[in-house]
Amino acid sequence: MPSSRRKFIQRLTAASALAATQSIAKPIVQVIRPQAPAYIPNLKSVSPNDKIRFATIGMGIQGNYDTRAALRNPDVELVAVADLYQGRLQTAKTAFNNPDLFTTRDFREILAKPDIDAVLIVTPDHWHDHITIAALKAGKHVYCEKPMVHHINEGKAVIDAWKKSGKTMQVGSQRISSAAFQEAKRMVQAGDIGAINYIESNNDRFNAIGAWNYSIPPDASPQTVDWDRFIGDAPKRPFDAKRFFRWRNYRDYGTGVAGDLFVHLITGVHFVTNSLGPNRIFSSGNLAYWKDGRDVPDVMTSIMDYPKTDQHEAFQMVLRVNFANAGKIQNVTRIIGNEGQIEFSEDNLILTRKKLPMAPGYGNYDSYFTFTPEVQQEFVRQYDAQYPPETRKADPVKEMRFEAPKDDDAHGKHFGDFFTNVRAGSQGTIEDPVFGFRAAAPVLACNESYFSNKVVYWDPVTMTQKTGPEATAAKKSGAPAKKPAASATAKK
Repeated sequence: MPSSRRKFIQRLTAASALAATQSIAKPIVQVIRPQAPAYIPNLKSVSPNDKIRFATIGMGIQGNYDTRAALRNPDVELVAVADLYQGRLQTAKTAFNNPDLFTTRDFREILAKPDIDAVLIVTPDHWHDHITIAALKAGKHVYCEKPMVHHINEGKAVIDAWKKSGKTMQVGSQRISSAAFQEAKRMVQAGDIGAINYIESNNDRFNAIGAWNYSIPPDASPQTVDWDRFIGDAPKRPFDAKRFFRWRNYRDYGTGVAGDLFVHLITGVHFVTNSLGPNRIFSSGNLAYWKDGRDVPDVMTSIMDYPKTDQHEAFQMVLRVNFANAGKIQNVTRIIGNEGQIEFSEDNLILTRKKLPMAPGYGNYDSYFTFTPEVQQEFVRQYDAQYPPETRKADPVKEMRFEAPKDDDAHGKHFGDFFTNVRAGSQGTIEDPVFGFRAAAPVLACNESYFSNKVVYWDPVTMTQKTGPEATAAKKSGAPAKKPAASATAKK
């Protein structure tokens, strides 16, 4: 980057950087909810001729995958990384062939650097909203991994911060940028399967790494891991390497199979159908196999009711994850309409069109044979008058297969959309925070339903949780409403 541009940016972003730098020496809780630096939207834009300089906050498995996907785009440069495990900071310098790469355990040092344009937030879920809001206030563009927030009540604060900042923000559920998902959307919008009435989607696994039992480095200790910063606003505990490196297994830091996997499925469905979300959610399941100290289920099924909108008819959706599936695993999404179905994964798609004839037919397993001969004769006369021959034959079943191009790179394209909007000074990404919250909130409601054993009601338009009809009925009758059990999404 030319030195003159550096100086210009440094002057222009001083007010924003101050929000981060003023608090570096203060306790972490103070940084999470800083007192009020004003939002200064659009502090800088990136020239189409300049490289976008980005930093990754969180260099675990997904952090590395995200960083590599981002770098598959032209004119971008990784300039800094943050992580709470010292070994990952050392590894990043060699993995990305940059011995001078800026590394830190404190993400605030990255936000304070005025020559960083964008940050990738790839941390445990309980840090997503804190770092996102701080980054936007510091004038950074943000790519945040799914789910966008850890608790439902955090979503609107992130949306407000994004809108006020004027910065680009993308949520990272990259499958919707795949060619197969794009084709499924085109087919649904073209009416190829008629009116949707049912959707099912699953993501099953049967192996230890798939069930999040990731490898733990032998040198993990309070000296190599910043445990206190990792805990953040979660309940205080003594150092536990398993909780740090396998955080997805614990509600204090992650969101279980719903927030980690359902969110991909529901994001894809919302993208394909243009839906705003469900209004009724119920979950059930259990911990069937991976009884290793985790406090989230390894088998979960959730049923969601989607109301009719101007984009689609009312439909039901069933999502399932089974980490103990020792049978045949076929992870697909099926969107079923009254004239066919689309079955697709990230790489391929099958459209099957099947339309019923107008005439219902009679005979075989039908009440026709129970009529008297005279009544049968009259029935046939009336049937022939109502249904001429051309109404009695269905169109032949048609099947169309779509294979994604071999070079299709959904992950890279998802970042491409983000960087394109950064350069354009646009907030219109394919998965902006409003879209991201409309996907995150229902899956977080799946957890609340599971742990509280209740139906959760959601308003997909206003993005607010609603009181269920049973509580409303109790209020009207004067009976005390049931006190809800501890919510999986209650703010700690």
